[in-house]
This record gives sequence, structure tokens and C-alpha cells, in this order.
Amino acid sequence: MPRHAETRSLPYSAAQMFALVADVERYAEFLPWCQKARIISREADVFIADLTIGYKSLTHTFRSRVIMDCPAEINAEYVGGHMKYLKNQWKFRDLDPAENRSEVNFFVDFSFGSGFLQLAVEAVFSKAVAQMIQAFEARACEMYGGS
Repeated sequence: MPRHAETRSLPYSAAQMFALVADVERYAEFLPWCQKARIISREADVFIADLTIGYKSLTHTFRSRVIMDCPAEINAEYVGGHMKYLKNQWKFRDLDPAENRSEVNFFVDFSFGSGFLQLAVEAVFSKAVAQMIQAFEARACEMYGGS
């Protein structure tokens, strides 16, 4: 079961990074392999979203419940599709408001229901996570400026 945890110090506030990650409907604009992202329903700080991920000839849509605690944390959990489970967590903490720096903690753990799909994803998992994290950082730079 692929699992990854990472912490980064970034030149953006926790609120800025929270807003970027919470804007799920725009993921297809900048995340590699994200073909479509759609909010199904929203109520206060919880929403249900469908994400369609594609790589080569493989395409998979899954549904998750996203729970937000602005600006500190975003948690996503699997609620439908062809996965066994998905847990994704982002935590945001300002380090030095004067310098507009924050610490971002990212965690993902998932498993597909299909053994074939699981093997295919595991083969590219490390590369995919690295590209995804780079894409969020590049998007922050594009939206908020900086290096």
C-alpha cells in the first residue's frame, strides 16, 4: 500500500497554502495526471469531490469527503470508486508571519481494489508524489509570487 509523508517549509503563509490546496476544482489546471476535479456537494467546511486521474491508458475516478479546518488542516477520505481506502492529510502552520513562511505537512496512504491497478500505481508512485508536490509549489509561486 503506497504511503508517503513529507514536510516542507515554504515562502507562503499557512492561509495561502490552505486556500491553494482547498481549491480542488482547479486541480486539473496544474496537477499532473489530474484530468478532472468536480465538487459534488458542499456543506460548511465539508465537501464531496470527484477526481479523475489518468496515466497513459489508465483512468480512474474516485470520490472523497474533504474536511477543512481553516487554515490549519485539510483531510480527505475515500467514499467511492475502485479503491479500498484513501487517507490524505495536509497540515499548515505559520513559521514566521513577518517573513510569510509556513510549514506544510503532507501525508497520503491508499490502496486500490484491483491488484493490477495497485501494481501499476506502485510502479510510478514515488515519481507521481514528487511531481504532485512540485506542482503545488509551482502553483503557489504562480499565484502568490516568490521563488
